Amino acid sequence: MYRIAAGILATTLLTACGSPSTSSPTGSTNTPVIQAENKPATPKTAEEVTNALAQKIPSLKLTKVFTAEDDPNKQLGRPNGYTSKTAFTDTRVAVEGLVAITKENDTLRGGGVEVFADEAAAKARMDYIQSIGKQTPLLVEYDYVTGGVLVRVSKQLTPTQAKEYETALAGIIG
Repeated sequence: MYRIAAGILATTLLTACGSPSTSSPTGSTNTPVIQAENKPATPKTAEEVTNALAQKIPSLKLTKVFTAEDDPNKQLGRPNGYTSKTAFTDTRVAVEGLVAITKENDTLRGGGVEVFADEAAAKARMDYIQSIGKQTPLLVEYDYVTGGVLVRVSKQLTPTQAKEYETALAGIIG
């Protein structure tokens, strides 16, 4: 009698602990499905970040997506360099006086985005740029890092205008 009861108990436990049934009419299991939120994917390239910034800052216009061949700094895709880079203009910057002293796609005309493998690399680049700006006031700019993204913004913008980029970046990447 005890053997029969033990056998029934063992069979019941094995059935209860087995694989979920797939014999339902819809073919589904009884396992709950967790759906991801409808949250936009985090931008991964400088072009994606720049386009996302432009949605938040209407005065921004993407002007250039750099390649390894035309990157003026020769850092794109190279060791310790950025993985992608863009330049943009900001219509609040008066470029008339800058045309004589800057090249097309110069950060002074608006800004740029550089994406690195990680935040440490982006921060190192920002620190390097800031150190040059301390020695050469013409090259001063606003720089913001979130994750592996460095956003460089023209000093021609007011601090309040530049702060919009920091806020927008945090909303996109943060």
